[in-house]
Amino acid sequence: MSTAPSTTTDEATQPAADPAPSPSRWAPLRPLVLRLHFYAGLLVAPFLLVAAVTGFLYAGAFQAEKFVYADEMTVSAVGDSKLPISEQVAAAREAHPDGTVSAVRPSPEDDATTRVLLAGVKGVDPDHTLAVFVDPYTAEVRGSLEQYGSTGALPLRTWIDEFHRDLHLGDTGRLYSEFAASWLWVTAAGGLVLWFSRRRALRKVRGSSGRRRTLGLHGTVGVWAAVGFFFLSATGLTWSTYAGANIDELRTSLGHSTPSVTATAGGEHAGHGASASAGDAEHGVGLDQVLAAARAEGLGDPVEIVPPADSSSAYVVKQVQRSWPEKQDSVAIDPAGGEVTDVLRFDDYPLLAKLTRWGIDLHTGVLFGLVNQIALMLLALCLILLIVWGYRMWWQRGRGSAFGRPIPRGAWQQVPPQILLPCVAVIAVLGYFVPLLGIPLAAFIAVDVVLGEIAHRRGLRTPAGGVGVK
Repeated sequence: MSTAPSTTTDEATQPAADPAPSPSRWAPLRPLVLRLHFYAGLLVAPFLLVAAVTGFLYAGAFQAEKFVYADEMTVSAVGDSKLPISEQVAAAREAHPDGTVSAVRPSPEDDATTRVLLAGVKGVDPDHTLAVFVDPYTAEVRGSLEQYGSTGALPLRTWIDEFHRDLHLGDTGRLYSEFAASWLWVTAAGGLVLWFSRRRALRKVRGSSGRRRTLGLHGTVGVWAAVGFFFLSATGLTWSTYAGANIDELRTSLGHSTPSVTATAGGEHAGHGASASAGDAEHGVGLDQVLAAARAEGLGDPVEIVPPADSSSAYVVKQVQRSWPEKQDSVAIDPAGGEVTDVLRFDDYPLLAKLTRWGIDLHTGVLFGLVNQIALMLLALCLILLIVWGYRMWWQRGRGSAFGRPIPRGAWQQVPPQILLPCVAVIAVLGYFVPLLGIPLAAFIAVDVVLGEIAHRRGLRTPAGGVGVK
């Protein structure tokens, strides 16, 4: 929850009349959690702050995108009937003959334009496509913009998305976001343990001042936002570089990977009539008949039509609605005769595949639309405030003139073996599956042990529970 240190210094200044909590076998863990929470907050907070600020901007980018690109995304006037998809694609190709048609997204609403997506266009990022916006009533080309991802992000949202994901540093930059996601749940869990292990009187904000008030605000907001932080951490890891690969491997081993429709053309005439000129989306029976076949299978808007990749492939028509209720059905259609060769329903997805889909869409702010985006912005704002309050508490611990001393070493020595050993085992397993948690934690422990040994050899080490070496 919290991303910066909280300590027990203020507890010693409270009236003796305040009743102490009953002894607990988990009480020895508190100093250890406190030390971990302190250093996790201190060292990870800058990464979390960047993730929170960029995440806040990304959540707001959906609405900003509708305003900035209104001319391209909407029609000037709603007509009586929409033109065939083939005519709309032909208009887009006439205006932009370069590249190849990689997909077509027919107008999903009365006032929305059709998007014809072109790959391999000169000057466009190879990982992106050029979206050509066509008025479905008049075939007027209303503009073209670079597009990225399955949610159809346009340049503004794409820039913010890449900043949030990798700081525009490519695969190396992705380590920052995975590091932040790996440690967010740790700081949240540590903060919860510390907050609920404090005496009730010490949790109050009203009537307090100074560091105790900052601690009260930090803890109260963190407790309310903790569930959201756990969710952001878990879903953020699902498509990270290393932890994400481990999650995918686990899902595959359990038979819960995300399925896909079989896009192989069938029949003895497979490939006949499926060829077309380079860049043309009209293979075999053509887009209009393919879309009609998909509609007959119950695929309502919004949909995306993907032309055959080669002479032995089928058209794939898939629903692309990521808001609730999800529409993710897909069909494969033989370009030679227009028959449906395979159908995949979202209802038939394995449970973990569904949970992954819902989790990612909730994390990115599309599952529940504007409400989802506002909730994400509030979570990001809470995280920013917690970081600021955390560093302020550290400053106040130094009595407002310098940052306070670190939490003393030796807390692990107070933990009974029957508690410490299971905790170490759990951390080892988590560290294996989430390497950007395990490796930094191991490095911190190693450095801490070395520094403690150096201090001991110099005769500067204090007894356990005393003031630690800085």
